[in-house]
Amino acid sequence: MRQLMKTVSCALLVGSGFAGVANVAHADEGELTGNVTLTTDYVWRGISQSNEDWAIQGGFDYANGPFYVGTWASNVDFEDTSDTNIELDIYGGLAGEFEGGISWDVGAIAYFYPDADDEDLDFIEVYGGLGYDFSGVGVGGYVYIDPDNENIYLEGSAGYGFTDAISADVSLGNYSFDEGEDYTNWSIGGTYSAPFGVDFDLRYWGTDVDDTDIADDRVVLSVSRGM
Repeated sequence: MRQLMKTVSCALLVGSGFAGVANVAHADEGELTGNVTLTTDYVWRGISQSNEDWAIQGGFDYANGPFYVGTWASNVDFEDTSDTNIELDIYGGLAGEFEGGISWDVGAIAYFYPDADDEDLDFIEVYGGLGYDFSGVGVGGYVYIDPDNENIYLEGSAGYGFTDAISADVSLGNYSFDEGEDYTNWSIGGTYSAPFGVDFDLRYWGTDVDDTDIADDRVVLSVSRGM
């Protein structure tokens, strides 16, 4: 999405709730999966993309060996900055593991706003990431580059699974813009995988942005189900 915090940067802050390409299952034979989520707030890189309101989201993923491709959509609300109500993401890439257990992931995401009549909000990011598991503690890092607008997002994360059903994770990210502005965001949360394939995620988000409500600290509850 192209959500501007004009108080942060003259460049538009573009956003997506795309939950993470590294989480796509990779199968030796082709596998198609789906997901749907209801969340109290669509937060992306620390910023609300639904004007601090509820959102319903969902998508489909196809994986075959190291290759994956998928699509994801959500309602959005950028209040006065745009009249768009829909975000649609299409992504694809390759993922695997080096000898020694280091995982890798490279790909691209295209963000579309099909009902944005008054301005061109569409953009593309390319990304790459590495991960490793230290005795049950998974750590990883990603870089996302928007070559058209020359914006860069860096993110590091760590997670731990206490049981097969309960896990927790933290993340820290920095979004820098071509015109020199940047901001930092962070999150800490826990996930419970309930019976019947339903997942509950409770997450705290924070940023170092002080002058806009959509970047305030917040707690978000999401309920998801895979298909």
